[in-house]
Amino acid sequence: MIVVSDTSPIIGLAAVGYLDLLRELYGTVLLPTAVLEELTAAEPPAPALREVQTADWLRVLGVREPALTAALELELDRGEAEAIALAVEHEADLLLLDERKARVVARRLGRPVIGVLGVLVEAKRRQLLPAVRPVLDELLTRAGFRISESLRARVLQETGETD
Repeated sequence: MIVVSDTSPIIGLAAVGYLDLLRELYGTVLLPTAVLEELTAAEPPAPALREVQTADWLRVLGVREPALTAALELELDRGEAEAIALAVEHEADLLLLDERKARVVARRLGRPVIGVLGVLVEAKRRQLLPAVRPVLDELLTRAGFRISESLRARVLQETGETD
């Protein structure tokens, strides 16, 4: 399975100590160069930076066709544009994106998309995570993750963890 990720899923999951869920679910995850650059440019450097630099299951790759990235950058930030371009180039089975606009663009290009919440739901379904609620709460408080209350409720209902 070929999986490509944008920056936000990497940052969010690393911030709460669950980045390894991606390895457990998908094996190798491809990251565009822009993701590494975004992690490096953060002040202080993002907590995920060390893992991205050292984990053999996270592979940073450059986009081979810059024209697609340039076209996508008319609508999206560079990391999202490169992630989508890399997914198209490698015919990825799955693209990890959280930003709504980027998800719409990726789907328009025929790329299947999942976000951090979908990763958590899948991890629980595969019994890699006993409960989604504590991880979701940590994402909201420690990682600055933002979602609507209705989406939070829907995720908790889907995982059988309703209030």
